[in-house]
Amino acid sequence: MADVQALRTAPPFSHLVAAATAKRRSAWRLGLQGSEFTWAIAFIIPYAGLFLAFVAYPVLYGLWLGRDPALYFELMSEPIYQRTVVNTILYLGIGVNLKMFGALMMSGFFMRRGWWVKGLLLIYVLPWAVPALPSFISIHWMLNGQWGLINNAIWAFFGVDGPGWLETSRWLALGSVIASHIWKWMPFWTVILLAGRMAIPQELYEAAEMDGATGIKRFTYVSFPLLANLYLVCTLLSTLFTLGDFNSVYFVSGGGPALSTHVLATLGIRDAFEVARPELGVAVVMSALPLMIPLVILLMRKLHTTEVSL
Repeated sequence: MADVQALRTAPPFSHLVAAATAKRRSAWRLGLQGSEFTWAIAFIIPYAGLFLAFVAYPVLYGLWLGRDPALYFELMSEPIYQRTVVNTILYLGIGVNLKMFGALMMSGFFMRRGWWVKGLLLIYVLPWAVPALPSFISIHWMLNGQWGLINNAIWAFFGVDGPGWLETSRWLALGSVIASHIWKWMPFWTVILLAGRMAIPQELYEAAEMDGATGIKRFTYVSFPLLANLYLVCTLLSTLFTLGDFNSVYFVSGGGPALSTHVLATLGIRDAFEVARPELGVAVVMSALPLMIPLVILLMRKLHTTEVSL
């Protein structure tokens, strides 16, 4: 009898379906109703259009251009591409590691107290604050072998001719590019690591000092373990940024001498526009994916599984 009464009082099946549909619709709308949902759509549509036009479409079109496997066999057979791969590895390995290690050391220096330290920090970050284009063009003219500032200074102080920094030697030119990149971007990462150091509780340093850990021991047992996650994430980000860096090479050495200092980013631009083979330029850039994808996966997993902030 109770079962019959329950069946009589239960809502019809159509009402259950309607309630489930309304619940799904509400979840899809994120709880927004009426005009709120309309305004949300109105604000989203322009950004979605810009994303499709300037992000999704270029990426998909680039993948379509570089779909032919014959392009990659052609690249592998070119000596300039082989040199470019070596240059890219050196550019990343030397540039990123020296830059991040220098930033870590400089962040410790700028932890000192005193108004003069703050003044030096202001001067130190100027290379990063100045726009990249005029900075690298200035470095290019400073390194000119005939009338550059550096060679003129060498002649004035020592009475000898300076080397052709960008004109004669591949390794001098590549070293100049790496040094320029470090000079430009090390202040940025120094500020990031300095913020990480400032977040370390002072009580830990005081306790370490009471235990006799001063100087290098304090850095080894207190500072670096607490900065390790931040340092790793910054290194991964810096590697990704440097892999796509175009300005340093293009405006300092221009890929010279004799196309010997190109990296993947600049060689892709050269093949796409100067050689007028956009499909080959896309293939050059896409050949960096085997390195880029593991870095992105590692970075995402690191951000997901560990706490970067102190």
